Amino acid sequence: MDAASAWLPERMAEVEDRLAEVAIGHGMALGGEAEATLSAGGKRLRPLLVLIAAGNTAAAKAVRAAVAIELIHMATLVHDDVLDGAPVRRGRPTVVARAGRERALGVGDLLLSRAFAELAEKDGEGEVAELSSASVALALGELTQRADAYDTTIGEERYMWRCSLKTARLFEAACRAGRLASGAPGTEELAAFGRQIGLAFQLLDDVLDVSGPPERTGKARGTDLLDGTVTLPLILARVRDPEIEAAELRGIEPAAAEALCDSIAASGALEEVRERARAGIGRAKRLLEAEAFSAEERQLLSLIADGVVERYS
Repeated sequence: MDAASAWLPERMAEVEDRLAEVAIGHGMALGGEAEATLSAGGKRLRPLLVLIAAGNTAAAKAVRAAVAIELIHMATLVHDDVLDGAPVRRGRPTVVARAGRERALGVGDLLLSRAFAELAEKDGEGEVAELSSASVALALGELTQRADAYDTTIGEERYMWRCSLKTARLFEAACRAGRLASGAPGTEELAAFGRQIGLAFQLLDDVLDVSGPPERTGKARGTDLLDGTVTLPLILARVRDPEIEAAELRGIEPAAAEALCDSIAASGALEEVRERARAGIGRAKRLLEAEAFSAEERQLLSLIADGVVERYS
């Protein structure tokens, strides 16, 4: 944001203002919880990608698309917390922990419906189609993760496919929606850029689940293991260490999960995953060499790509 021209901070402020308005008029039961969820903050990477992809054009359409992308992201987090029974997110009690399963489901549904309402404007068909496709991918990714729960035999290909659905697809949609709003060239290169940084983001997030610490992540170390979610650090560590290969996730206790995290880290798997993420960021930045991008776009998108890695260093 510091490196951007004045238009980008101003546009992000419009996004924040609109997010603050979205829950108004839906009552305290749902609206209050939705407002609390949105005000909890976050990196806002996805709406930032929308705005940069759109550039300093089509301001109203770009802001609507950025808001819609963030609402979909927040809706999936609320729904994920319901499925996981998660007590904490970003260091705060989750909606399901505060208000129960039924209200949390309602809050997630409200956020999702408001996302598409943001795009219910003239000439927004392309953005609606893109976000619809991304939402289907998110749901499929979540179902795949549930189907894979506690199955330590899944391989890298299955894991990466799941990540492409659950995480990378929304990053891709953010880039594509922004470019659709502006009508500028370079849509496919930007979509590929979004996929690459989305995958890197997920790889590094899975590293952080193993490495912690809880005061940084806002959740217990080894939460994925406790949930039965098999991630790349575990997949690689199983090949390196017979004891890790023999580990069972079903019924694992928090202390045992922490001990398994220590073993995964000792295997060297975390550094290998970090290197793969860095390689993905390198591929993403090379896509920006296309003629379709201005010097400012290259600079800002490169900073976002680097920031994905720096957040975890």
